[in-house]
Amino acid sequence: MSDSGFLAPLFAYADHAAAYCRAGLQQLSGWYRLAEALDPWFSLALFLVCSILMVYRLNVLERKGLEGTVLGTLVMPYASGFPNLMFAFSLGRQGGSGSVIVENCLVNNVTNLTLLIGLPALIWSLNIIPSRSAKAVNKPVSKLQRLNTLSLILTLVALFFFTGALWALGRDGRLDFSDGLVLVGIFLFWQVLHVFDVLKYNIHQRRSLSWTILVDALLVVALGAGVLHGIDRLVAWVMALGPGFILYDQLGMLSGCLMVLPNAVLAAYYAWARRADIVYSSQVGDGHICIPMCIGLFALFSVIQVPAQMNLGIMVILGAGLIHLFFVSVIGRLPRIMGALLTIAYGAFLYTGFMG
Repeated sequence: MSDSGFLAPLFAYADHAAAYCRAGLQQLSGWYRLAEALDPWFSLALFLVCSILMVYRLNVLERKGLEGTVLGTLVMPYASGFPNLMFAFSLGRQGGSGSVIVENCLVNNVTNLTLLIGLPALIWSLNIIPSRSAKAVNKPVSKLQRLNTLSLILTLVALFFFTGALWALGRDGRLDFSDGLVLVGIFLFWQVLHVFDVLKYNIHQRRSLSWTILVDALLVVALGAGVLHGIDRLVAWVMALGPGFILYDQLGMLSGCLMVLPNAVLAAYYAWARRADIVYSSQVGDGHICIPMCIGLFALFSVIQVPAQMNLGIMVILGAGLIHLFFVSVIGRLPRIMGALLTIAYGAFLYTGFMG
């Protein structure tokens, strides 16, 4: 039998398999076009589902060598803050205004520090150092709890530094390429510090990171592509509406509220699980993605004209940050009454700063 005759059945099988694949892809393409006809609801659903699944994979990473405050500061913000990064990329690619991305990031950070920390504290209470029973009242606070508290305090201090840098660079009313380099540079340096912190911790504990972390990273990348596609279509839909429509005129505020939904899932889950350290670090860490990373990234490609609301947003962020710093470092918990006040402050911020 010749080589071609010997391989003929294999070629025939490959042709049949290719035909089935083409038919399947055509069917999927038809279903996808039908789903796209339902826009903007399809794009919104795609964005939400992919964002929530990204958060779920991060929860798995906590058992693979990225624990506690490090998980909330170094890893979780990339999933919960990824929509903000993609919004900045998509808006810049479609010729959007830089002031919109600043409004988006300000609303996102204010929401994180007021509503998404205050409301869980009001419902479940947030104890950085778990309350002890009468039998264990004399038991000293564990080393891990003290380390988590110190890491959280450092994360809050970084919030003041990043927000202050944005204010200083934007005092002239614009953020240009050089300003973007500074903002992106200080964010990357902050992340490098945390990477070395993880490596030092694992060496101290005499353990190594699991290779399956790479699999989770690939899943996050795939889900991130879904987030990007959903946001890209949502932005294109809103941009096509044009000025005069409420979604277009309030794009910065509305997108900021939309993109904190993954953060809301994180905050609610870990507050219910009594992990206040992750609630705090995930929300503050997500704020670092927006300020300085998102704003700096947009400024690398287009000059940003600073909106009038920036100073108000910065004042609210710094004020909320000081409140959290006091209660975390001095009391070790956020009382329910402060949670209620922060939740009310969020509504007042939206009304006076963006809706008034």
